[in-house]
Amino acid sequence: QVRLVESGGGSVQAGGSLRLSCAASGYTYSHYCMAWFRQIPGKERERVATLHSVGIPSYTESVKGRFTISKDNAKNTLYLQMDRLKPEGTALYFCAGSTLRVGGCGGWTSYYSYWGQGTQVTVSS
Repeated sequence: QVRLVESGGGSVQAGGSLRLSCAASGYTYSHYCMAWFRQIPGKERERVATLHSVGIPSYTESVKGRFTISKDNAKNTLYLQMDRLKPEGTALYFCAGSTLRVGGCGGWTSYYSYWGQGTQVTVSS
């Protein structure tokens, strides 16, 4: 049984930093695309960053230069380092894992088969 568990969310002032973690069991990060998404109430879940199995990252425009996605294959853990946070970054953040081994990483939710339960990030101005 696959399980993804996020941690590291919390409340921070604008300009601060948080590091999210996503630990996996029953699933091997090194084989597939992984991603971080976020969602605010009443809106669709949006892609924040993806990480290809070979280590190539991709970011949504609004977080480029401030967020860094990475993974530790030995620990089977995905990370999202978030620096210079802005109030519009307030959301429930989810990690996601795909089961596809070919092509680039998709930026849409249906591309990913496995999801964590989410961790709340609140950025105050």
